[in-house]
Amino acid sequence: MARVLAAGLLLFLVAGACGRSAGDPDARRELVVSAAASLTDAFREIEGAFEETNPAVDVILNLGGSALLREQILSGAPVGVFASASLRIMDQVSDAGRLDGSYRVFAHNRMAIAVPAGNPAGILGLDDLADETLLVGLCAPAVPCGYLAREVLAGAGIRPAVDTEETNVRALLTKVEAGELDVAIVYVTDLEASEGVEGIPIADRYNVDAEYPLGVVNGSPEPADARLFAAFVLSAEGGRILEGHGFSLP
Repeated sequence: MARVLAAGLLLFLVAGACGRSAGDPDARRELVVSAAASLTDAFREIEGAFEETNPAVDVILNLGGSALLREQILSGAPVGVFASASLRIMDQVSDAGRLDGSYRVFAHNRMAIAVPAGNPAGILGLDDLADETLLVGLCAPAVPCGYLAREVLAGAGIRPAVDTEETNVRALLTKVEAGELDVAIVYVTDLEASEGVEGIPIADRYNVDAEYPLGVVNGSPEPADARLFAAFVLSAEGGRILEGHGFSLP
């Protein structure tokens, strides 16, 4: 199983890519895949399946908020593949000339309300988020789960008193699981990945579609492996794994 890196370890990524021994014929080729935090469980399974059929490749998952992953790539991190939770962020990477060709949308997601197990605050729907006595959490406005949640709330005419703004959806979900928040807005797929929260659906008239684009990063240390991994994500097997984790396909 490949190492899983926390987002923000740019110096470690650079050192790891430069420190491999080119003279070791048995060394596995390292491929850094930067993926949005909401893809964590799906991409861990994809990582394992890909490595089974490509044993010479050591996939290193770099997981975090899409905005932070973008900044790493623009700063020159040796990333091979970028899977974002936002077309807007992927376009910024593409406009900066950091993509090798075009990108493809490979998955879709939706938003949902998350509450701690047992729903102690008795949340019934979006309208309850207007209650100023509740502890409400959202992702930060700069990351996809943050601005999509605010789009949902604006469409419903609700302006909650937000108590915390997290850098990625998994950090937000952790606070809900711990009972530190009464309610949050997360991705549907994150609810399926957690045993410590309950989900409340958001009506279709207010909900939004999150599109996930995938691109090979220009100047990747292992461009052939990066293209192979991207092709695997887009394959029938990759699609089966994504659907198994609650994503829908284009």
